[in-house]
Amino acid sequence: MHIAVTLLSYSLLLPLAAGVSTTITNSWDGGFEAEACVPVTQELNGWTLSLTFDEDVWWVEVWIGDATKISNREYTITSDMHQSPGDQICFDIVGQGDGDIRPTGTVTIVGGPSKAGSGSQKNYADALAKSILFYDTQRSGRLPADNPIPWRGDSNVDDCVPGGWHDAGDHVKFGLPLSSAATLLGWSLVQFKDGYEKAGQLDQMYDMIKWIYDYFLRAWNPGKQELCVQVGDGYKDHAYWGRPEDMNMDRPCKFVNETTPGADIVGGTAAALAAGSIGFRAKDSAYADRLLNAAMNLYSFAKGHRGVFSGGAPFYFSSGDADEMCEGAMWLYKATGDQSYLIDAKGFVDLGVAWGLGWDDKKIACQSLLYEATREDQYKQAVEGFFNSWFPGGGITYTPCGLAWRDKWGSNRFAGNSAFMALLAAEMGLQPSTYRKWAVEQINYLLGDNSHDGGCFSYEIGYGSKFPRNPHHRAASCPDRPAPCTDDQLYAWGSSPHVLNGALVGGPDENDKYKDERADYIQNEVAIDYNAGFHGALAGIVHLKAVGKMPVTNNKCPC
Repeated sequence: MHIAVTLLSYSLLLPLAAGVSTTITNSWDGGFEAEACVPVTQELNGWTLSLTFDEDVWWVEVWIGDATKISNREYTITSDMHQSPGDQICFDIVGQGDGDIRPTGTVTIVGGPSKAGSGSQKNYADALAKSILFYDTQRSGRLPADNPIPWRGDSNVDDCVPGGWHDAGDHVKFGLPLSSAATLLGWSLVQFKDGYEKAGQLDQMYDMIKWIYDYFLRAWNPGKQELCVQVGDGYKDHAYWGRPEDMNMDRPCKFVNETTPGADIVGGTAAALAAGSIGFRAKDSAYADRLLNAAMNLYSFAKGHRGVFSGGAPFYFSSGDADEMCEGAMWLYKATGDQSYLIDAKGFVDLGVAWGLGWDDKKIACQSLLYEATREDQYKQAVEGFFNSWFPGGGITYTPCGLAWRDKWGSNRFAGNSAFMALLAAEMGLQPSTYRKWAVEQINYLLGDNSHDGGCFSYEIGYGSKFPRNPHHRAASCPDRPAPCTDDQLYAWGSSPHVLNGALVGGPDENDKYKDERADYIQNEVAIDYNAGFHGALAGIVHLKAVGKMPVTNNKCPC
């Protein structure tokens, strides 16, 4: 980082708290490395640190903000990041001086308190906790004694493969969105585990995601080389409006095997399980081994039996399998370090600009994983090209209040997924300030920084005081037993009897217009893949707050 020389006197700035000392972590002839963590005692909307040394330091390099040289012993570091009381501003320093230099440094916050940006008003930890509850609500099968959703009970216990998650407001278990959602959720646990810890939700996250991993393990039969990729008939299921607990229709199973291709779903499932093996490694190594072994077997099978699964059409049908194969290879590379997987992924990757991240298209995920592993410029350019296309001026539509609006089907889903990818890219060192600010602003929009219903309207159900009351979700619309639940509930007036906590609805149109109507399965649909990236972004934002890297936001319609 270039150090500007200025005549600014930092002595004109008043310290907000006592200074802390830097700690030398490494030194050599002519240079040193140090670290520091400064506790925050006041709400800060941007800050300035004073960094002083007891001997001459010619220049310093930091990555948390902009460093300005006052003299050989005095520097300031400035940032527009928001901080709350209880946070810490932690950073590394690289400095240069004469000889085997090991200076003692003192860091003091000298930036004054100011009104917090819109991001400071969001309780991201609460939003994350509620998103976990949504996935618990989607559980199929025999529920555990500690089921946190009192209005849900055992359902479809006689499925050929019991367990798993219902797809959306319906009750089919589709392999493409299941594997896609599980991969993103697992990625968030691997990357932002501290976010779950800080939110007090780590145990809940492990419990929630293990439900789908267990289902995948049951769905894969290594002896038969067969994976169950769908349970339920989409047409019959969608014609039924009622509780999953009351279903008595046939629920046929569909399989991928040596005669029925489906490398898209099999490769995606391998990715999910490989990510899960990393996430569970420190918690339960034996379980992590089970996940990894299944992931390797699935990937090997998919590699030898390429092609997409057509049996999920017209509900879910993939446009190709190379992106899922790349994801599977990269997660196995991360889990094992085996170079053969990295070589495979390089063969599968498409370096074109991705349209968006969703259950069908994992292109940007593959590119990001490859950049993280290799730091090669071709992958960096692909990732940055994606965000350039998503940022203002890049061709995507923005609503008046600032939502990056990709499509009427799950507009919130695509924004949440891209926000998650932006936070991951920032962790890899790609334009951290820009990417983090944009990502948090997208999540802020979803949590209330919009104009609907006079503003402060959360598109995540149960968050805040204003949120959707009529999601397109059968179970939530049904009154308590023994009252019947029929098509009448689809069009019933008034709020759903049960609050579908944590569900992210489809979202507004390109003009910020939204109708809270249960029968509107475009704007008011909920789904496991709608929540996945949004969920991961929430964990990422809690992580940013925990490590003192929360950006200042500037939403167009702040709550």
